[in-house]
Amino acid sequence: MNLLRIVLAILLPPLGIFMTVGVGPTLLINILLTLLGWLPGSIHALWVIVKHEEKVARGDF
Repeated sequence: MNLLRIVLAILLPPLGIFMTVGVGPTLLINILLTLLGWLPGSIHALWVIVKHEEKVARGDF
């Protein structure tokens, strides 16, 4: 599942964010960044997914 989210973060950044954190301010920020350019949206999506996985591993979710 994690690999799927990373691939989606690269190809369709908002979808990767949606699958990770759902609908919220993070998704809206990512949509705006993706509209500005594919690269900023992808970088943000990868960052959010990695940080989310770190929180889950620590138990801070």
